[in-house]
Amino acid sequence: MKGVTIFLASGFEDMEALSTRDVLIRGGIDVNLVSITDEYMVESSHGLSVGVDSNRHDFEFEESGTTREDVMIFPGGMPGSKNLASDADLMLLMREHYEAGGTVAAICAAPGLVLSQLDDVKGVKFTCFDGFEGAMIAKGAVYTPEKAVVDGRIITGRGAGCAVDFALAIVEYLRGGEVAANVRHGLMLD
Repeated sequence: MKGVTIFLASGFEDMEALSTRDVLIRGGIDVNLVSITDEYMVESSHGLSVGVDSNRHDFEFEESGTTREDVMIFPGGMPGSKNLASDADLMLLMREHYEAGGTVAAICAAPGLVLSQLDDVKGVKFTCFDGFEGAMIAKGAVYTPEKAVVDGRIITGRGAGCAVDFALAIVEYLRGGEVAANVRHGLMLD
């Protein structure tokens, strides 16, 4: 998979998807919204219908040449996180992407439900919404209640109120501290 992609399932958390997209764009990062269904509109957990750039059929996955700058992003929300996690094809794609050298990022319930399906997370430091840490801990990952955590090619965020911190962590990871600081300043967060 090339580039930065936010995957949306029915019931995604509005702030975690859309704030992340907004902050990444402010950081000069091209980001695509992809529906995991056949539809081009996806309804959030709060009833907002969001148009996407691609659906599951016209999204193209290319493993060859995948780098750390190719990022799959999974917002939380219910039942959005469960819908992402139960999509076997998407979970296979995520594992192949990570094994090929790509980065994965998830927030809220998604680290526990989605990223826990990676083959090896032993020793990885992560965060998530309270109550969803069990599956990652069971696989040897190390939970911390920080707002956002970057550990190798895994980026996690705690919840909706931490969506901007999560997105800024992705911006810093991809574009460096100066760009992230400029975005933070532009959002009047410093």
